[in-house]
Amino acid sequence: MRSSNPVFTRRGFSRDGGYAGFNAGPQLQTGNPYAGSPTNPYAQPGNPYAQPQVGSAGGFVPPAPTRAGVMTIDSVVSRTAITLGTVVVAAAAAWITDMPVGLGVLFALVALGLGLWQSFKREASPALIMAYAVAEGLFLGAISNAINAVAPGAAMQAVIGTMAVFAGVLFMYKQRIIRVTQRFTKFVLAAALGFVLLSMVNLIVAMIGGGNGLGLRDGGLGILFGIAGVVLGACFLALDFKQVEDGIAYGAPEKEAWLAAFGLTLTLVWIYLEFLRLVAILQGD
Repeated sequence: MRSSNPVFTRRGFSRDGGYAGFNAGPQLQTGNPYAGSPTNPYAQPGNPYAQPQVGSAGGFVPPAPTRAGVMTIDSVVSRTAITLGTVVVAAAAAWITDMPVGLGVLFALVALGLGLWQSFKREASPALIMAYAVAEGLFLGAISNAINAVAPGAAMQAVIGTMAVFAGVLFMYKQRIIRVTQRFTKFVLAAALGFVLLSMVNLIVAMIGGGNGLGLRDGGLGILFGIAGVVLGACFLALDFKQVEDGIAYGAPEKEAWLAAFGLTLTLVWIYLEFLRLVAILQGD
């Protein structure tokens, strides 16, 4: 299953079928660079997540000592904490200094460029990811401060909402309540494409005719659109968890943990911004 997240689509973390739960064993899949293979350095018998392999004589290959230098839950958590921590620190700096929204938008464009650059790189670049985190944090701090000025408490409510969504999706993922299948992935991709296209049309109509375009960012329609954005972000989180799990199961290189952190940060930023807009609309009504 290919990830909808551009960070993971070029890495080949994929497994088909079954429930998405931690410690599930990898399955063989053609074209997957991390799938089990006699020549694959990441799919050795020592993989603690791998299923026992049948040997040529019909016996099972005995497990070997766990290899060093592979991606683990601890490495993903630590890199994600560093990346998100940088975003928070940069956002706090922009908030405290009362950074103008215009400058924040400029940093948003910088973050977009850096994010696309990293997404299409063959390897993770910690320096590039941290630069993205700084630029994204400055934008979030500026826009959050501006919205919080007209809707007091919006920023904190958006943070709490984002944390609640993250915890809820993680719990349902680990409890196998969420089933990440090819059909689920295709549905999320189609929904995301429609969401982005509608947002672009709304922006174009707003620029041409003025006002709020199609009305997707205020009133009752704006509330529904905001809820759809949060739900879509939650679906992306489930896909991200699945790709991280597969990378760990197949023994992906430790450097891939930076990509996992980057992908999770992208999704959490999406959810936070949707919550921020949603709270601002609700307080404005």
